[in-house]
Amino acid sequence: MSDEPSQRQPQQRQPSPRPEAPERPGPSWKIDPAPDGRGKPPQKTPMLPFSWRRFAVILVVLLALNYLFVAIFAPPEKRERVPYTPTFISQIEKGNVKEISSKGETVTGDFKKKVGGAEHFETEVPTFANTDQLAKQLEDNDVKVNAKPPQTRSFLQTLIFSFGPTLLIIGLLVFFLRRAAQQAGGGGMLGQFGRSKARRAEGGEDTRVNFNDVAGIDEAKDELSEIVDFLTRPEKYQKLGARIPRGVLLSGQPGTGKTLLAKAVAGEAAVPFFSISASEFIEAIVGIGASRVRDLFQQAKDAAPAIIFIDELDAIGRSRSGGGGFSSGGHDEREQTLNQILTEMDGFETGDGVVVLAATNRPEILDKALLRAGRFDRRVSVQAPDRVGRAKILGVHTRSVPLDPEVDLEALASATPGMVGADLANVVNEAALIAARREHPAVRQADLTDALEKIVLGTERSVVQSESDRRRIAYHEGGHAIVGMLTAGADPVRKVSIIPRGQALGVTMSAPDDDVFNYEESYLRGKVKVALGGRVAEELAFGTVTTGAESDIQQATQIARGMVGRWGMSDEIGFVAVESQNGNGPLLPGVSETSEATQRTVDAEVRRIIEEAHEEVRNLLERERERLDSLAEALLREETLDEPDAYRAAGIDRVPAPAGA
Repeated sequence: MSDEPSQRQPQQRQPSPRPEAPERPGPSWKIDPAPDGRGKPPQKTPMLPFSWRRFAVILVVLLALNYLFVAIFAPPEKRERVPYTPTFISQIEKGNVKEISSKGETVTGDFKKKVGGAEHFETEVPTFANTDQLAKQLEDNDVKVNAKPPQTRSFLQTLIFSFGPTLLIIGLLVFFLRRAAQQAGGGGMLGQFGRSKARRAEGGEDTRVNFNDVAGIDEAKDELSEIVDFLTRPEKYQKLGARIPRGVLLSGQPGTGKTLLAKAVAGEAAVPFFSISASEFIEAIVGIGASRVRDLFQQAKDAAPAIIFIDELDAIGRSRSGGGGFSSGGHDEREQTLNQILTEMDGFETGDGVVVLAATNRPEILDKALLRAGRFDRRVSVQAPDRVGRAKILGVHTRSVPLDPEVDLEALASATPGMVGADLANVVNEAALIAARREHPAVRQADLTDALEKIVLGTERSVVQSESDRRRIAYHEGGHAIVGMLTAGADPVRKVSIIPRGQALGVTMSAPDDDVFNYEESYLRGKVKVALGGRVAEELAFGTVTTGAESDIQQATQIARGMVGRWGMSDEIGFVAVESQNGNGPLLPGVSETSEATQRTVDAEVRRIIEEAHEEVRNLLERERERLDSLAEALLREETLDEPDAYRAAGIDRVPAPAGA
């Protein structure tokens, strides 16, 4: 049973005019700012926005200026490169070399008279040259010889290579720290990180969602309509001394419409709406989360009346003691953030005009301090819609979708028990895609049915199978179907197919005639039998078994373990809960509180339930072997059988349950 309606706002084909928010004089709860400036929005320091392109241009210009400085004040001498022999040696012998300087194997020098128009020269001394003979020639011709150590650097080069990298790093660090301080508006180097990341939407115009866009969860809408009334007419409550809840917690599984409800409240009240996910408060730097909380609440107070919406509150609101809580150190960043939220909610005045809405999928793990009176003291449970609610949700999501006159949304709602708003929106969207692919001018009932099957069962796959594999799959799915058709209280069979879908090689689709909110023991045992029907049919028809029943065995084991450990349906265990819903004990996560002896008893009871169901299914299929063979042959011929065809092939009369039964 799911609980996640998040009905998105589809466009209406004939949108009704939105009622304009009545103009009202300044709200009576709006507090004038104190003389010291409290309550005024923070002033931002004007600054030039940072640009990586501008930074790169400045860096290139500085490097170019450095190059020009060196070229102007320390220009290298122009020297003509000459060969060692015969030019260099012959000029020495002629007495035309005035002076040379050697640096390793490189020799530079000056001619007394220009040679080929060059006065300065450079050459390389071969490693095999007779240096003693060269030295004697230089001495005999009165050539001044200077020797330099190889790879020497100038003072400027030494300075740059020694201190340049350090100075560059320090300069960049100072630059970025100053920029961070400027962006913080004078709030320090970490000010920019401490600003709230909440997204603001102005109610009425930017929100574009109201209660007309939310369907199927009327009880939750009624609960929240009081919040809207307070934001629009606060004097009505102040006159009677009433105090509106400071925080409202929306709980329910994903997709039930919690976020949409919060937006609808803001849209109906036409007030600013600040939305943020709880995980966005958390940063690697300790203290940032608390700073962002302060900034968010200050923004909301400055814009009052306003709504703050915190999604996935359990990301920071987990219990600080016991399983699933914070670390034992007590200084965790999440805990500081949670403490700041508690402090801010305590600091609300009755006339602040700020309401905090929060959503969570797991209200049971929230810290008790969050749920006490004066904080999130009102809890609204957003449950999965019933059949009537699903029909209304489908009506909302099909406003902008052209529908064929034959489309029956009531029938589709009946075929989708347990689905929530997000699921139904997905079905409608998938049906529109299928209709477009088929070139239909409007979405037909077949498109909606195929979309539902694609989402529930998976996409059809093209797999080349041998005839023996097809026959085995036909008997496997036929076994599921026959047991479902003949077991009292089991869900009716809606479709049987041996066409591979998703990860399955075949599917048997069953669904109740109406929503089921409470399960009898006989119903659960029937589901275990249906799950085992495919495996038993293989045993009877082929005498061997395959891996195809893996998911069936997992499903049967899960149901049987719930019967024994959670729902008190075992005489051996009795009315003792030994299996938690999430697999963790309430005190220490991941640690079982069940003794080994009790766990062995649980395992034995689970095995007993499954073995008893296996024996009953085997007896049933042995008695009804002709029906099984007939259904399997029909599947081999047709590959897919809808509900009437499947019952007809099995020779069973399908008697629908009376409405409301």
